Amino acid sequence: MNWLFSFSLVEALLIGLFLSFYALYFVRTLRLARQLHTTPWSVVPKFVLRSLTLCVLLIALMGPLFGEATRAMSAQGRDVFLLLDVSRSMDATDVAPTRLERAKFALQQLTDSLVTDRFGLIVVADEAFVLSPLTTDHQALNQLMQAVRTDASNGGTNLCEAIDLARDKMVTDSSTRQRTRAIVLLSDGENFGNCPPATLARLSRYDIALFTAGIGTETGSTLRNGRTFLMDDQGQLAHTRLNRDFLRNLSLGSSGQYIEFSDHLADDLATGLRALPGRTINQRRVTVTTNKYYYFLGIALFLIMLDVLITVRTLRL
Repeated sequence: MNWLFSFSLVEALLIGLFLSFYALYFVRTLRLARQLHTTPWSVVPKFVLRSLTLCVLLIALMGPLFGEATRAMSAQGRDVFLLLDVSRSMDATDVAPTRLERAKFALQQLTDSLVTDRFGLIVVADEAFVLSPLTTDHQALNQLMQAVRTDASNGGTNLCEAIDLARDKMVTDSSTRQRTRAIVLLSDGENFGNCPPATLARLSRYDIALFTAGIGTETGSTLRNGRTFLMDDQGQLAHTRLNRDFLRNLSLGSSGQYIEFSDHLADDLATGLRALPGRTINQRRVTVTTNKYYYFLGIALFLIMLDVLITVRTLRL
């Protein structure tokens, strides 16, 4: 028999208290019996019964493990490339503190909730760059994500280039073939690059789901440029808004979906990823033992009931 918990100071303290109080009780009963010129040994049966009850309770407390059972265990894996928009428009404050900071926070929550999945990170502005390949080291990925800042250049955003890059990385990596594959794009939807229909068609061909999440509001916000505000080519205040329709149309071409920004964005993304058809990457049979404390707890309750029902005269006159 194995034990879930080892014998500790708690069990030793319980035994010590039990013996100490019963020793005081024995001494007091013996003195009284001498004064009454009788025998106190009738307290012995109760002592034996209560000692047995204590032993059984301690066994239940330590968690006895026995009774082996064989169970089949399997693990399903997902490979997810995170695409993070780092263009200047992600500095907008219509989502506090900024769009970029809220997007990074949501992605960190997502990686924390899907602990068995592999994640990669691609940042995109006018060009797309792989900051991290697919990895299970979520802590290192989150530290890398914390250092991401917006691109200070005035170039536009080419989101579809980032989608193509993520798809190519998955297709050329043989380790992703046995896993569910997905791309998660967090952006305000302001795209200035070419996005041909073939880009989304290739995602469906390789069974890669695309999830898009809009970061921002339709009201939008101006952009600060140091102590002043950023101006457009016409000399007017540059104003950025969420392009929800573009992001929604991107997700329509795959088994993914568009997810509206909210305080539960990470949970919504995790739910969508878990709903994808899973692929078993590891399956094995293991032998386990279970905690059978309830057997001993039942015996202890029965002994306590006997202790209550059986009466013993302590002193016989």
